[in-house]
Amino acid sequence: MDDISAFPSGPSTATVVDRRVAAALVAWRLSEGIAALMIFQAVVGVLAPSVYRDAGWITAAWYGNDLVTLVVAVPLLAWSLHRARRGSLRGALTWYAMLGYATYNYAYYLFGAELNAFFLLYAALFVLPVFALILALGRLDVVSLAGRFAPITRRRWIAGYMLATGIGLTVAWTAQWAAYLLAGTEPSIGVDAFQLVAAMDLTFMVPWFVVGAVLLLRGSAWGFVVAPIIVIQGAMYTLVLAVTSTVAAGRGLEGTAEQIPIWTAWTLLGAGAAWGLLRSAKAAS
Repeated sequence: MDDISAFPSGPSTATVVDRRVAAALVAWRLSEGIAALMIFQAVVGVLAPSVYRDAGWITAAWYGNDLVTLVVAVPLLAWSLHRARRGSLRGALTWYAMLGYATYNYAYYLFGAELNAFFLLYAALFVLPVFALILALGRLDVVSLAGRFAPITRRRWIAGYMLATGIGLTVAWTAQWAAYLLAGTEPSIGVDAFQLVAAMDLTFMVPWFVVGAVLLLRGSAWGFVVAPIIVIQGAMYTLVLAVTSTVAAGRGLEGTAEQIPIWTAWTLLGAGAAWGLLRSAKAAS
């Protein structure tokens, strides 16, 4: 058994000698604070959308994103923290994934939203999950963790989904970039938005989908860490895209309704891949 369950409780916390466990406790407390900040940000965004100063389709995206934060992301983060504290491997992997999701998600707010009253909050929600994830991953016995997965794990179809997602994103973004560079064809979402979204996907998502898939196919210990994190993160963000497309379509914005079935289908694929990985974990969920 690895040290996922080695969270001390009660007054003995102050006397813990194991630095890895102490780091995990700091990560856990940071994650509680992150969850609280996410709730505050999302509640204000939903109830007082005037905080956003962006164009119509972007404010629709922020609204849909805030809904997902409240209804799915924060509850999932809270559940994973609770389960990880009790020694659940599935809970721990979901916790890591939600920290990765928070970093990716709030990078959009920090770098993409028009300057507003939440600027410093966005910065905090971008940086704090990075620190928490470093502290949490730094205390893992990766080989032991990988050994807690059943040998029947269906790695090929999960890795196939990961490769399809990584390669698909690469082709989609580079094709639009090439069309703009060579033929002057402006991306459908505009040059500025394209540069942000494409840069985010090509750095935060694509490398990890591809590397995680390769590691998983090879049976590498790190594959059982990277793959669940990026697959859950990917499924969460396609859910965001499905919800934001629905919100935008409800507001009458053209070209959004047809995106709903695409993002919904990809969310279901990602959720299936995540469940396939987590279900094979030997630890109780």
